[in-house]
Amino acid sequence: MASQQNKKYDRPILKLYQPDDSYKKQPLPAPSGAYPYHLDVEKFTMLAHNKFSFNMVGDTGGVRYPDGQQKIAAQMCKQVSEGDAGEQPAFLYHLGDVVYHFGEAEQYENQFFKPYERYTKPIFAIAGNHDSDVNPVNPVPYNSLDAFTAVFCDAKSRDIPFSAGKRKSMVQPNIYWTLQTPLANIIGLHSNVPKFGYVDENQRKWFVEELRTAAKEQPGKLIIVCIHHAPYTADFNHGSSLPMITILEAAFAESGVLPDAVFSGHVHNYQRFNKTYANGKVVPYIVCGAGGFDELHSLVREGDPLYSTDSELLDNVYLQNYCDSKYGFLKITLERTAKGVSLSGEYFALNNDGEESNTGECADTFSY
Repeated sequence: MASQQNKKYDRPILKLYQPDDSYKKQPLPAPSGAYPYHLDVEKFTMLAHNKFSFNMVGDTGGVRYPDGQQKIAAQMCKQVSEGDAGEQPAFLYHLGDVVYHFGEAEQYENQFFKPYERYTKPIFAIAGNHDSDVNPVNPVPYNSLDAFTAVFCDAKSRDIPFSAGKRKSMVQPNIYWTLQTPLANIIGLHSNVPKFGYVDENQRKWFVEELRTAAKEQPGKLIIVCIHHAPYTADFNHGSSLPMITILEAAFAESGVLPDAVFSGHVHNYQRFNKTYANGKVVPYIVCGAGGFDELHSLVREGDPLYSTDSELLDNVYLQNYCDSKYGFLKITLERTAKGVSLSGEYFALNNDGEESNTGECADTFSY
């Protein structure tokens, strides 16, 4: 058992003395589809209406040491091509930071197209802060999210000019949008470039309406919210995002709707928190950002003076499990039951040889 001195936080923390970098926020590109920005998954793949699975992962890019991202991609490709067809993931939902560090088109070849060339199922995505940033010294000027929209938010599916024929564009209708599936509405938010994220008023209003719309399909469908910047985290590099917590909680209060789960990336590890709301509902907040970027983020040890838990916004949120030392990804399964729809998950952490394992100290299984 670890000594009290070496004990890591079991609650989300705030990183103190952080500069305000809200000036980094970027304008959003025009939508490629019609309001309210819905996309039916069954336009791309047929799903069983009583049970299906899909992969989730974030922060898969990187250029210095690509070994991790290649191994993660290889294991997810293996899941969609091997085993019983009924158990194979039907698609991948990427939680952002597809490429580093500035969302440049020329980075997609090695960081996304090649590693995921054998992922034969659809790949959907929300953009991360690095996907959204702009390199001021790139010799060819471009706007924020130009490459991301060409890959994921095209008006129609076609060969991506800079993919060398490896992948056709996805037709997500906007940078923030909802993926409609038989068992869940997956609301994808865009949290922009600043370290702790930014959501503008137009998106906030849209989000409130999406929660209300999705609630009309409960209990037959879950409400899953995805946002790149993690609201709750206990890692040393970022700490929890008060702006994202505030945005989410205000939207939940205004709409009168709580989601069934919230997934994020941004932090390069795996963490699963449970938040208990006043009505007794437990909502998992899951960070899955160890998708291959070469720097993993360890959790903070209790007593470190650079971090704090002193905020009522962190109340009633407790860490259930984590893995901060290995790359990994999720397989989420949705299943219709007599009471509604259940959500279960397996976190596959990679061993040193690159093989996946869903057992052991760094892996996790859960059900809600």
